[in-house]
Amino acid sequence: MCGIAGYIGTRNAVDVVFDQLKRLEYRGYDSAGVAFVQADRIGILKRAGKLTQLGGLIEQEKPEANLAIAHSRWATHGGPTDFNAHPHYDQQAKIALIHNGIIENYLELKEELVRAGHTFQSETDTEVAAHIIGREYVEGVSLEDAVRKAVQKMRGAFGFVVISHLDPEKLVCARNASPLVVGLGEGENMVASDIPALLPYTRRVAILENDMVATVTRGEIKVIGLDGRKLELSPFEVDWDIAAAEKGGYDHFMLKEIHEQPAVVRSALAGRIEGHGVALQGLFSDHVWQEIDRVVIIACGTAFHAGLMGKTLFERVLQLPTDVYFSSEFRYGEPVVSPRSLAVFISQSGETADSLAALRLCKSRRIRTLGIVNVVGSSIARECDRTIMTQAGPEISVASTKAYTAQCIVLLLLALHIAQVKETPGVRVGNMVQDLRNFTGYVQASLSLESEMREVAEMFQDAKLVFFLGRNADAHVSLEAALKLKEVAYVPTQECPAGEMKHGPLALIEPGVLAVFGATDSDVREKTVSNMKEVQARGGYVLALTTEDDSSLDSVADRVVKVPKSGSPYLNALVSIVPLQLLAYYVAKARGCEIDQPRNLAKSVTVE
Repeated sequence: MCGIAGYIGTRNAVDVVFDQLKRLEYRGYDSAGVAFVQADRIGILKRAGKLTQLGGLIEQEKPEANLAIAHSRWATHGGPTDFNAHPHYDQQAKIALIHNGIIENYLELKEELVRAGHTFQSETDTEVAAHIIGREYVEGVSLEDAVRKAVQKMRGAFGFVVISHLDPEKLVCARNASPLVVGLGEGENMVASDIPALLPYTRRVAILENDMVATVTRGEIKVIGLDGRKLELSPFEVDWDIAAAEKGGYDHFMLKEIHEQPAVVRSALAGRIEGHGVALQGLFSDHVWQEIDRVVIIACGTAFHAGLMGKTLFERVLQLPTDVYFSSEFRYGEPVVSPRSLAVFISQSGETADSLAALRLCKSRRIRTLGIVNVVGSSIARECDRTIMTQAGPEISVASTKAYTAQCIVLLLLALHIAQVKETPGVRVGNMVQDLRNFTGYVQASLSLESEMREVAEMFQDAKLVFFLGRNADAHVSLEAALKLKEVAYVPTQECPAGEMKHGPLALIEPGVLAVFGATDSDVREKTVSNMKEVQARGGYVLALTTEDDSSLDSVADRVVKVPKSGSPYLNALVSIVPLQLLAYYVAKARGCEIDQPRNLAKSVTVE
């Protein structure tokens, strides 16, 4: 969840790593710090709070160095204080270390160190790691060997970067389950926890694999395994536009990413539809799809809601039994899977710890695995048997918007691919492909509802409760819309299928409550109208989203928002998420919330 940055070269490394942290703010933001090598010492500056706190300290001290590391923290062990902020020294202040992840056996290691006379300044597991590495280092081994030996004593997820004033021409990284990438420059090299931090300095990057230890100097990057054996990096060129990782004139990344969705749809479809059919490359052989008799979708948060949309597709289009599991619950139940099952893992980052644990369980049971992810080279992308990239580009705001739309589009492509292979009766693939071709325009048209959603947001910015209701696919979109409002505006929500409202949630309706109904599915619209009446009879305000051809709600709802109509109930529901994302954004803005960095949350959940 936290941000890691490191640099060695000819520039002022402190300035470089602080700039990298600003590009990683979405990963962690309760404290931050920087360590740098100067003469015979390692200097550390760190502060609790936003990066501006650290920036003020750097401006005051004006440190200069050619080697530095920096970290922005999202608290796990120990609260957000100056002492708990990274970097941390070892016992003798010979090294400084930054760390993402959790060391599960840190208490056991700490007790051992305390018995040996070590003292600690923080409550963190990270300082324990610094002491373990430092203890190896004072034995006279190289810095990389000290790291390599120390990490073999630790259990859990970690990404480390270590520097020493005794060896001021290198930084050493180690990775196990917590992402690290290295950037290769000319006379300079760098490391970060995510690619956007590197883009202003280089486009040539490489992903560190689990159990790799990398030594980064100005001229090269060497990699070894935990056994000391030399390994090879596999650099690649990043083709993202630097502006794709910046706000591009919008007030917030969230708003920018909402507006990027027409382009994201085009990208998700690029090269994947041909004529009247779907052309997904690199998937299982055709005979495998004939064998699969059950799909299990495993995901968290927004990706879980996309998975529910996938369940709608697979069961209604393919008649293929499908279950959707929260990743955090999958391992602890008794999931009904067999070698004829397909486990689908959906994740924006591809590094979600709970999803990775579930993936490894499936692989241990010889279940076929398919990843739907956004980040090339991520753990889920690499560990699944097959992967479909969503191709949504970097998503910076913590609240996911464009990644959700891309995930739902990829799930539809996958369903159509399977229908083609199995020649599923009654599935008009050509018609749905044409709807997909038109969907970019539908999303673009839905963005024109922005001023209307801003007006509704201003009306209900002080609402104590907002309902999100719908049927069929609209019910699944309602879950995602509710999550967005909770995430960025901190407004309590009640979300459920509209027909379930009278089985309990209806008791919460009173004057001042807003009820947002998804009503894009004409097959169940009449029943949804009955639910609207139930809300209004108890003083609630009804906002209905329907398709542009429908006038039946004009005299029913208190306000009607109309989205473009396609030939697919699935796409009708999906396009309605755009105005609902805008509603969440403008409620948050009216309430003065920190939209891109909601409290208590972070972008990539790499711990369980």
